[in-house]
Amino acid sequence: MGKTAPTWDLYNIYESFECENFKNDLIELEQLKKETNQLLVSKLFSTSFPQWVFEFIEKQNKLNTIATSLYAYSYASYSVDTTNSQLINQISNIEALFVEIKQINLKFSTAFSQVVTKNPQYLKDLYTTYPQLEFYSFILKEIIALNKHNMSPEKEALAGELNISGAESFSRLQEQLISNLVDTETGKSFNEIRNDAYDKNRSIRADSFKKEILLLSKMSIPFAACLNSIKGTTITLNKHRHWSSALNKALSQSRMNDKTLNALIEAIEDSIPFWQEYLSTKAQILFPNEQNPKIAFYDLFAPLQESGEISAKILPDSCTNLSAKIWSFEEAKQYIIDKFSLFSNDLGKFAENAFANNWIDAKIRSGKVGGAYCMDFPKQKVSRILSNFSGSFSDIITLAHELGHAYHFYCIKDRDFMLSQYPMTLAETASNFAETIIKESIISSLNGFERISMIELHLQDCCQLLIDILSRFYFERSVFENRQKGELSCEEFCNLMIEAQKKTYGNILSEYHPYMWALKSHYYGTDLDFYNFPYAFGMLFSAGLYARYKKEKSAFAETYKTILFETGRLSCEEICKKAGFDIETKEFWLSGIEPLKNQLDELKKYASSVSTQKKSNGN
Repeated sequence: MGKTAPTWDLYNIYESFECENFKNDLIELEQLKKETNQLLVSKLFSTSFPQWVFEFIEKQNKLNTIATSLYAYSYASYSVDTTNSQLINQISNIEALFVEIKQINLKFSTAFSQVVTKNPQYLKDLYTTYPQLEFYSFILKEIIALNKHNMSPEKEALAGELNISGAESFSRLQEQLISNLVDTETGKSFNEIRNDAYDKNRSIRADSFKKEILLLSKMSIPFAACLNSIKGTTITLNKHRHWSSALNKALSQSRMNDKTLNALIEAIEDSIPFWQEYLSTKAQILFPNEQNPKIAFYDLFAPLQESGEISAKILPDSCTNLSAKIWSFEEAKQYIIDKFSLFSNDLGKFAENAFANNWIDAKIRSGKVGGAYCMDFPKQKVSRILSNFSGSFSDIITLAHELGHAYHFYCIKDRDFMLSQYPMTLAETASNFAETIIKESIISSLNGFERISMIELHLQDCCQLLIDILSRFYFERSVFENRQKGELSCEEFCNLMIEAQKKTYGNILSEYHPYMWALKSHYYGTDLDFYNFPYAFGMLFSAGLYARYKKEKSAFAETYKTILFETGRLSCEEICKKAGFDIETKEFWLSGIEPLKNQLDELKKYASSVSTQKKSNGN
C-alpha cells in the first residue's frame, strides 16, 4: 500500500529556489546580517545597554526565522532526492549563512556575558526597561553559561567553515549511501528491505535481514570513515571548547542536569529484566512448538498471528486484525484524525489540516532518506513531515509521532524564535504523547486476540524506546571512549554495537544487529550527540502527562498546550515541575514503566493459553 502514499507539497512554502519569495528572503537575510553586525559595534552598547540587547534580540529573531525556513526548504527538497548535486550545493550555501549567523551570536554572547558578569545590575536594569524580556531570563542565563565554551571568534569561524566540507559532508554521505542502497536481486531499495522487518512471514523477515546486513557490510568502510570523522571532529572541538565530554555537552543542549539523566538511566537499567521477560513471552507466542524459544533481531517487530508463526496460516491483507493488516494511507489518515479528536478537537483539526494540505511525504522511493522526521518552517508557521509508509500499523504510529512534533510547533509557533527553540528531550515528549493517544485509544476498544496483538505492539514500541535506546546510549558512550585513542575499524564498531545490545537485550536474542551503527542517522549528527536518551525521556515524561489526562479528561487539553507553549524558555526540570513531576528521582521514571506490567501480564496469559492449546492438540 506504500505506492498509494502521497508526496508532500512544498510549493506553498517556496515555489522553487529561483522564485521571488526565496530570493527576497535571501536578500532580507543579508540586510539583517548587515544591520545586526552594525548594531554590535554601535554606541548603544555603552550608552544604552538595555536597548542594545533588546534590538539585538529583535533582529536575531527575524534573522533566524528566515534562515531556518530557508534551510528547512533546502533540506526537505534534498531529503527526497539525495543525489541531486544542485540541492547538495544549496544546503552548503545555507549552512555557510549559518556560520556567519553563529559568528554574530558569538560576538553578542561574548560582549553581553562580559558586561553582566562584571555588573549583574545591568541584567536587572534590562528587565526593568523591557519587562517583556523577563521571558528570556533562562535563555540569557544560558548564554552566559555557554559563553565559556566558545573558542575565539577566529577559531569558531574556521571551525564553522571547515565543518561544511568536513563533518557535514560525511553526515550527508551517510544519508546518500543509505538512501541509494539497492538489492540487485529484488530491485528493492534499502528502506523497502528495512520495512520487511514488520512482515508476518518469518522467512521474508530473515531473508531481508540478511540482505540488509550484506548491503551495510559492503559499505562498512565508508560508513566507518564517516563516523570516525564526525566523532573525531567532535572530540577535538569539545576539547578546545572546554567540554569535559560529549555527554556533558549533550546534557547542556538538552537543558537537563546529570542528576536527571542518571535517574533516567538507572530506571531503565532496573527495568531490563521486565523487558527481557516481555521478549521471552513474545518468543513463546511466535514459536509455540519450540523448547525455550528465542527471537532474532529481525523478529523484534514481527506481528503476532493468532495461531502462532509455526502454523501455515497467513492472515490476508483484508483481515480485521488491526496490527497485522495492511493499511492504505487514506485509512491511516482517517484513523489518526479520529483518535486525535478524542483527545481534543484542536489536535484533531490540526491533523486534518496537515493531511488536507499535503504536509506529508510518505511514499517510499529510491534517493529518499530513510526513517521519518518533522521539519518546521518558522517564517511560514507550518511544518512538513517525511515518513516511509508501507502500510503497517507501526507506520501509523510513526505518522502520529511526527504529527506530535508538528503539533508542538503549532502550539509554540507564535512565540519569538528564541522562545520557541525547545531541547531534544522536550521535543520527544509531544511526539510520544501523540503515539500514546493512538495506542491507548485502540487498546481500550479491543477484545480478544486483537487486544493482545495491540498490547504487544505497544510493548514492542516501549521496548525500543527504552531497551534499544539504552543500547544506543551505551554504544555511543563507548565509541567516544574508544575514539579518543584512535580511529575504529568496521569490525570494532560492530563489536561495540553487539556488546551494547547484549548488555540490554541479554541472551534473549538468538541473533544481533552488528551494523545498527551504520544505518542510524542519529550517530552522524555533527552538533547533536547522544540523540538517544531524549526518546526515553519523551516516552516516560509523556506517560506521566497521559496519566494526568486520564484523571482530568478533556480539561487537560488546554493544560497540555500550555506546557508545550513554555518548552522553549525553561529547563527540563522546571517544565516537568510545572507539570507536577520531580524528574530528578528514579521513582518518577519507574512510575512510567509500572502501568506496562498489567499489559505484560495479559500477554503472558495469552502465551500460556497458546502453549496449553498446543499441548491439547498433541503438538
